[in-house]
Amino acid sequence: MVMLDPRGTLAVVATPLGDARDLSARAAETLRAADVIVAEDTRSAQRLLAEIGAGRKTILSCFDANEAARAAEVAERLAAGASVALISEAGTPLVSDPGYRVVAAAIAAGARIVPIPGPSAVLAALVGAGLPTDRFLFLGFPPRKPGARRRLFESVRLLPYTLVLYESPLRAAATLADLAAVLGASRRACLARELTKPHEELVRAPLASLADKYATDRPLGEVTLVVEGAPADAPAEELSDPEIVERAQELIADGQSTGDAARTLASLTGRPRREIYNLISKSSSGSDP
Repeated sequence: MVMLDPRGTLAVVATPLGDARDLSARAAETLRAADVIVAEDTRSAQRLLAEIGAGRKTILSCFDANEAARAAEVAERLAAGASVALISEAGTPLVSDPGYRVVAAAIAAGARIVPIPGPSAVLAALVGAGLPTDRFLFLGFPPRKPGARRRLFESVRLLPYTLVLYESPLRAAATLADLAAVLGASRRACLARELTKPHEELVRAPLASLADKYATDRPLGEVTLVVEGAPADAPAEELSDPEIVERAQELIADGQSTGDAARTLASLTGRPRREIYNLISKSSSGSDP
C-alpha cells in the first residue's frame, strides 16, 4: 500500500503591484484552493480574495513584528497537512517584504515549497529603465541614516552591475543626492514610480539631474531606482591605512563582519582583500595599522 506524505504545501504567490489583471490564472487558482492565506496586509488580502471569488478563508497576518511567531504557527499547520498560500501586500513575497522566516520554517518542517511567479517591482523597473539587464544587483531599501547609506553606496561604487533599490518617496531626494555624490553625477539612472498603476512614470536621466528634480518635486507613490553600473575605467578611491581602518570600524558598527568590511573596502580601493583584512585585524588587536 502506498502511503501519501501528510505534510502540507506552502505556495509563495506573487500578486499585482496595482493592476488586478496581472494576477495569473495559476495564482488565482492557488489562492482559491488554499486552506490558509498568510498575508502582509489582511485588508488587501480580503479585497483580492473577493475579486477572484475565493470565498471565506482563514487569513493570518504576517509582518515584521510578528513574523517569527507566525512562522512557527504556519510550520505547525503545514506539518498537519494544510495547504498555505503566502502573499505580500503587492508583488512577490520575501523581496523586501516579510516571508523569509515563514519559508525557512516551512522547509524545516518538511513542507513542499511552490513558487508562483508573477509581478515584481524589481524586474518591472529594470526592464523599463533602458539600462543593461544581463547582470544586476538588488540592494533592497538602503539605510535611513545618511552615513550608513553612503557607506553602502561606496561599497558598490566600482561594481559593473546595474543597481536596483527601493526607496520611500519621503527619502527619494536624499538617496538620489547620495547616489550622485558617491557614484558620480553622470551615472545614468531611472526613477520608476506607481508601476502598473494609472499614474505609472519612469523618469530616465543622469543621477545629478534626478537629484535636482526631486529635491523640490517629491515623487508620489512607491519608488524603485535603477542605476547604471560602474564604467570599466572607474577610478579606485585612494585611502591611507588609517582611513581604511576608520572606514572599516564604521562598516562593522553598521553590522558588517570583519571579512565583509574587508571585501567592501577592497572593492572600493582596489587593494587585495587579504591585505585589508590583516590591516583591520591588527588595528582591532591594538597594534599600529
